Amino acid sequence: MHSGMWRPGMAYLRIGSGEPLLFLPGLTNHHRPPRGMDRIAAVQQLRPLARSRDVWWVNRRAGLTASVTIADLANDYAEGIRLWFGGPLDVLGVSTGGSVGLQLAADHPELVRTLVLAASGSRLGSVGRRAQRAAATSLYRGDRRGAGAAMFSILGDRRITRWVWAALGWLAGPVLFRDGAPDMCATIEAEDVFDLTARLPEIHVPVLLIGGDQDAPYGVDIFQQTVHGLPSARLLLYPRTGHLGVLARRRFAPDVLGFLEAR
Repeated sequence: MHSGMWRPGMAYLRIGSGEPLLFLPGLTNHHRPPRGMDRIAAVQQLRPLARSRDVWWVNRRAGLTASVTIADLANDYAEGIRLWFGGPLDVLGVSTGGSVGLQLAADHPELVRTLVLAASGSRLGSVGRRAQRAAATSLYRGDRRGAGAAMFSILGDRRITRWVWAALGWLAGPVLFRDGAPDMCATIEAEDVFDLTARLPEIHVPVLLIGGDQDAPYGVDIFQQTVHGLPSARLLLYPRTGHLGVLARRRFAPDVLGFLEAR
């Protein structure tokens, strides 16, 4: 396993061997190189995929300005792909990382061979948008517990588990957001106005979207609209699964790897 800077400001973890797979993570509370529990959590996500792939986990650029857009973030990844690989590769985007992955495929089709979207879509659903706005507003006010409760409240697969997650977020907020999470807030603002629905027909690479049928931030309707708008896409819905649970399902890595190998 290796780690470092993928391009200026973009931290990466690399694990496994085989064909490269670029992994775009979901919304993180900071964009610094992951350490401690952050690193452990990232490696746990990557290890099942790394059994047959050279997985590159690359976070968004640190030090984002408030005016950054999802297209700007996709351009950062495009520069890195050209630098490290010189040509197209397979991309897996999780949640917010899926938004960036779709933008990358639309703006730089020559750099994306196949695209997997995990718990993501062409736009946020109303529940996800409200929660992220509430989290950003709380952080701007210095309310780190409120931000944690808002962000965590959409992670579970039903009302009781979402309440439990919100309580955990309230408890963890002062630690998670002690620096004010400026990069996370900038990403939230960018994703708040992100909607690639009208451009989906331009994306001709094969796409697999994997989502949970109890997803709160996007929801099944957004998953279905995204797949129906893409020329070459299919949807896998995991039963009794919320937003956080998709990558934790035992079948996730086999489903992803099977799709990539078939292509």
